[in-house]
This record gives sequence, C-alpha cells and structure tokens, in this order.
Amino acid sequence: MKIIIVGASGTIGKHVAASLEKEHEIIKVGSKSGDIQADITAPQSIENLFKKAGAFDALVSTAGDAHFGLLKTMTDKDFRKGIDSKLMGQINLVLIGQHYINPKGSFTLISGVLSDDPVVSGANASAANGAINAFVRAAAIELENGVRINAVSPTVVEESPGYFPYFPGHIPVAMSRVVTGFHKSVLGAGTGQVITVY
Repeated sequence: MKIIIVGASGTIGKHVAASLEKEHEIIKVGSKSGDIQADITAPQSIENLFKKAGAFDALVSTAGDAHFGLLKTMTDKDFRKGIDSKLMGQINLVLIGQHYINPKGSFTLISGVLSDDPVVSGANASAANGAINAFVRAAAIELENGVRINAVSPTVVEESPGYFPYFPGHIPVAMSRVVTGFHKSVLGAGTGQVITVY
C-alpha cells in the first residue's frame, strides 16, 4: 500500500512509520521535515500535499497540537490552538483527502484519553479529542467507495515524560501498543471506530 503519514517525525509518528515501511510505500509528511512538508492548519497546504503525493491507499495522522493550561487563564486564542491544529487540521486531511484516496482506502486520525478522562489544564485537548472521535463516527457513514475511517486514542506514552505531570495517576502506555492500534486501523477492516490504547 501507499501510505501517507502526517507527523512522521513525531514521537508516535516515527514509530508508526518504521513499523509500516518494511512492507509498504511510505510518504512521510512533517511541518518542517519529511518527503513533503505541510502545515495542517492551512487548507491550501493540505491541498498541495495531496497534489504532490497523488492517489494513495491510507493516510495516518499522528499530528496536531493543543493548548495545555488552566481554564481560569485560558483565552480564545489559547483554545483555538487545539481547534485549528489537532481538530480542524485532521478533519481537513479527510475533507480534502477524500478526493484523492483510492477506493477501499482508509484514514486514521489521532485523538486521546482526555476525551473520556480529563485532567487539570487539559480542557482544550479534551474538547479536540472528543470532537475527533465524534467526527470519525459520523464520517464513517458518509465516506464513499468503501473508504474507512478510525481514530486511535492513546493515553500518555512512555516516551513523553514531559507530559507525565499533566497525567497524575495515568499509567503511561508502551509505544509498541500504540503502534498496534494504528496497525488495527490501517490493516484491519473496521470503520467508525475509536481504538483506545490505555
């Protein structure tokens, strides 16, 4: 398969790419690195990404930023970080990508545990994650030509100790388990699923 991985140089993305490139053609996409550079907060940049990549069989997104900070000091600008990047960035990968993906292809987005198990300072991430999960369930009943869509929803990963203070009581998950979640989405047959990796 020809698989586009957006966020391929990131903490999770690099492991997903390494696990799939042995048997598949991988196009690595990053904001500043990779085979193609793209800014997912800009729809025109996403359009250019797909024009450069051409038809593809699967898209995996491990990309998207969110704001971590206390609700009492959070501003509209802060909150839009997660909306513009993690939420709309990934949604636009699907809205635009659906016109380039091959029949029976798949989209895999990333959400996260905070949609169901919020933490202090995580309201922006919780909102973005929850919206991604809802979008995936809704898009699954409308995507045409047998195209599938799922979200992988991990908790904090072992390789991100900088985030541990935000996740008190959460047991960090092994990266190998997170990668397996992406394999289930890309290589399996399910659609409209939120694949939790906690």
